[in-house]
Amino acid sequence: MRRTTTTAPAASPNPSTSTSPSASPAGQDTGAGLRTEFPFRLPRGYVDEHGTVHRDGVMRLATARDELVPLRDDRVRENSAYLSVVLISRVVTRIGTVDDIHPGVIEDLFASDLAFLQDFYRRVNAEGHTRAAVTCPSCREEFAVDLAGGGRLGE
Repeated sequence: MRRTTTTAPAASPNPSTSTSPSASPAGQDTGAGLRTEFPFRLPRGYVDEHGTVHRDGVMRLATARDELVPLRDDRVRENSAYLSVVLISRVVTRIGTVDDIHPGVIEDLFASDLAFLQDFYRRVNAEGHTRAAVTCPSCREEFAVDLAGGGRLGE
């Protein structure tokens, strides 16, 4: 039996606003509707050595290897808090135009951006989505926001 494949639809011009499971930035759809890559927008942004700020990025689903390999890293053995730096560096595939993501890049993020990526990792890998329930502080109405959407609070 011959298997045919189809090409995923082209990603939207702004991948951080894409809501279609098959329209991920790299078109990563297994055919069964499983998203393997998730766009995000950092709250502050990564500042590279030239002073350029990079905010839009992509995180892929973690594998068992991604969670096991950092445990053998000497930096993690010396300081368990470093685990999240190594783990995040393994699953973030791009931040802006920077596609060589390594622990040094993650170390240079602002603390708020690292916290954002840690929460994003948990949502994508443990919960399977990037939505968060929030409550309006003024009217107390509850609604969901998509963390991958890149919108800022109040917009």
